[in-house]
Amino acid sequence: MSEDLAALWPLDRNVVFLNHGSFGACPSEVLRHQAALRAEMEAEPVRFLSRELDDRLDAARAALGAFVGADPDDLALVTSGASNLGPTNEELLAVVAERVDDYRELNGLGDDAPVPVDAVTSSASGLDPHISIANAELQAERVATERGLDVEQVLALIEEHTTGRSLGFLGEPGVNVLELNLALDEIAVP
Repeated sequence: MSEDLAALWPLDRNVVFLNHGSFGACPSEVLRHQAALRAEMEAEPVRFLSRELDDRLDAARAALGAFVGADPDDLALVTSGASNLGPTNEELLAVVAERVDDYRELNGLGDDAPVPVDAVTSSASGLDPHISIANAELQAERVATERGLDVEQVLALIEEHTTGRSLGFLGEPGVNVLELNLALDEIAVP
């Protein structure tokens, strides 16, 4: 990282990072803005949360939409993180059951079709770029239909964007869904 760019983060310059972003390092300016917002909220939480938050979120969506070239009404700001609910929590079980039903309906699956766990649960960060191979393959037909592609094209791209276990033995192989979607975008629709 160049010194000019490195100066934007409060990272220790004596440590070489392979990928500090995976641990949540933020640019110093973001941290300053976050601290200012937190101080403002803590000073008058009722005003901030009940009278100003919705307008601030609308403004954030508008700014993000302008930056990425999207309609702000099509954007949803979501938290990054797991529910922290235990595997026997009734609320979590109800949410997962609803997600299973939605997934089956969206992908044209039968009522008893197995659904990959990663399709209906959240990761710790909510930002993982990988999904299971089973999850990707179950969505292939729907994606092919909606994009006007042959399902074999989609399956080939899934295979092309499948990565092995970390370090050859950690975790399970997965599909980098970000790279897969970018590759799908590059295919011209007939």
